[in-house]
Amino acid sequence: MSTQEIANRLVELCRHGNWRQAQDELYSQDAASIEAEASPAFERVTKGIEGLHEKTRIWNEMVEEMHGIEVSDPLIADAAFAVTMKMDVTMKGRGRIAFNELCSYKVKDGKIVEESFS
Repeated sequence: MSTQEIANRLVELCRHGNWRQAQDELYSQDAASIEAEASPAFERVTKGIEGLHEKTRIWNEMVEEMHGIEVSDPLIADAAFAVTMKMDVTMKGRGRIAFNELCSYKVKDGKIVEESFS
């Protein structure tokens, strides 16, 4: 798949909250996920598809209710792309929170090899 095709498919899946499906279809087995900063729930860097699956499982357990997701169309640059992602969620024990992140992705050999959130 081209970077454009991967980006379009990722946006489609993320708009429906299908994080795990996106990982299974589009990510390299040794992909890395980089958070803006470490948190009690997540390390700053998570490596490998199993680590990403675990991160997704933890996220899903933390969310009490998803009120809305907005994912922009991707901006493509050769083997990289970026989207903005806005989420309105109620987190267990923390209440309702609005997230607005810039999500960037690196692609190699037709798979996402790195995601980064800021």
